[in-house]
Amino acid sequence: MISYGKHRLPGKLFVVEGTDGSGKSTQLALLHQWLKAEGYPVFFSEWNSSPLVKDTTRRAKKRRLFTPTTFSLLHATDFADRTERDIIPPLKAGAIVLADRYIYTAFARDVARGCDRAWVRDLYRFAVKPTVAFFFRAPLDVAIDRIVSGRPELKHYEAGLDMDWSDDAEESFKIFQGRILEEYDRMVSEFGLTVIDATRSIVRQQREMRRIVMRHLAGEEAVA
Repeated sequence: MISYGKHRLPGKLFVVEGTDGSGKSTQLALLHQWLKAEGYPVFFSEWNSSPLVKDTTRRAKKRRLFTPTTFSLLHATDFADRTERDIIPPLKAGAIVLADRYIYTAFARDVARGCDRAWVRDLYRFAVKPTVAFFFRAPLDVAIDRIVSGRPELKHYEAGLDMDWSDDAEESFKIFQGRILEEYDRMVSEFGLTVIDATRSIVRQQREMRRIVMRHLAGEEAVA
């Protein structure tokens, strides 16, 4: 197991993780608005958003050129660039950084696609350890229903069709998300992820999230 060192930067890093359809992005957006309204300096970073690799990713997806390994390496490049540009500088300045997905997304998705678990973890050894990593856990059927009902069509890589688990996009998506959820569950104890029950109301989830965040902003340690 790789142990990521706790950063000594004055800022705080809060990240959200979970399967597609877990509601994590909604919760982070609500937290973002609230912290800004409270007067905190807040910066936001999103998975797979670095301009350094965005065009390459788009073209490769369109032509379906990715293997699990190249997919993993490109995401690691994206993450390294965002860490240097969007995460470290605000933390050095004492600001709050909110990340919609973090290294645990790679650990879950890449391993679900067949990459070696230790290899993927080693790839992200440079990562800053989050102040809190929230894992929004939704039952697989609930998360899948939220995604499938809200989208006219699942994309090729989103559905895991590159893995040949099934020719049916929805069935392949279910298999993929199931494997991802298994990896997240493994990581709860390994990395101390803070589990939030994503089946509860949006208000209750947000209340719990704010309580934990404020405890850290006040300089107190979160209750395990």
